[in-house]
Amino acid sequence: MPLPLGFTGAWLDRADPLRSDAAAFAAAAAHPGARCLTLDGIDFVPGEGGGLRWEPLDPADDRALLLLGLDARGTPHFVREAAPGVRIDARSRTVMRLLPLLSGEEAALYGGARSLVDWHARHRFCAACGSPTELFRAGWGRRCGTCRAEHFPRVDPVVIMLAEHDGRVLVGRQGGFPPGFFSALAGFVEPGESLEEAVARELFEEAGIRVSNVTYVASQPWPFPSSLMIGCRAVALGAELTLDTTEIEAAMWVDKADVRAALAGDIGAPFMAPPPLAIARYLLEDWVG
Repeated sequence: MPLPLGFTGAWLDRADPLRSDAAAFAAAAAHPGARCLTLDGIDFVPGEGGGLRWEPLDPADDRALLLLGLDARGTPHFVREAAPGVRIDARSRTVMRLLPLLSGEEAALYGGARSLVDWHARHRFCAACGSPTELFRAGWGRRCGTCRAEHFPRVDPVVIMLAEHDGRVLVGRQGGFPPGFFSALAGFVEPGESLEEAVARELFEEAGIRVSNVTYVASQPWPFPSSLMIGCRAVALGAELTLDTTEIEAAMWVDKADVRAALAGDIGAPFMAPPPLAIARYLLEDWVG
């Protein structure tokens, strides 16, 4: 069976009732065992054992608290919003190097916290009238003080897919990828289209292939900065490729032996496989069974 998907399986109860209950939220913030996730901007700071670092709430820190949820014993866990002016790097290379230090559950919890803090840092002003916004719902929304418009953390849907043809699947690479690294093709879902239509459009735009029989495989939150990766498969009607070189530097069809070699990290593998946390790896593992 494929490995569990990265950034899924967080162990906190999201405690939605506390978000709209000001008294309950205040009580949670006053809980003697309450813990706050330590971040450097939006990157996590490793604890002594290499996992996430949780610390008691600092009464001298006046940054707003964002409720992440409650653990099995009812202990509240928070993260603070980033201080105004702090540099936010949504695609930090530092955190990508540190992610292997986290367990799957910790990565899932950190991913949600990272996306939430990043969203607040980018939405300090109202998209409707431009006035400053204020936190509400325990950090799961912002409200405009002028026009009263309400804004909520967004998630950007992205389709990521394997096109299959004659026992092979298509993998590609962008110019910024490490040498030899290939992955599944992906693209944002546009307004007014279904997931199936987005898969077909992206494969045609990037690789010049037409597909049918689009099927859903699995989904994964991807906190760089805040996407929902929707994994799919599709059947290609032909194998001839016409690449959009502004998006894809190279692409190739690979068979199951090629994919197994890449997943195993064999020296002679035709490409370097995506890392364990990425849904692209899950799709490849699922395809080879």
